[in-house]
Amino acid sequence: MGNLGPMEILVIAGVALLLFGGKRLADIGGGLGQGIKAFKQGLREANEDEKSDAAAKEAKESKGA
Repeated sequence: MGNLGPMEILVIAGVALLLFGGKRLADIGGGLGQGIKAFKQGLREANEDEKSDAAAKEAKESKGA
């Protein structure tokens, strides 16, 4: 399935433009960007929660010792 060169990418972009039109492609790109942004934010929040849970557990253990 290999490598995609610049010509192949242009052909795929041209076919997508013909199928969906410029406005629809812009909407799809915007939605995809928002989805990626929300996914990254979710990962960041999960990391922060994990760090705060670990810190709370460590504080609790050091208090009991």
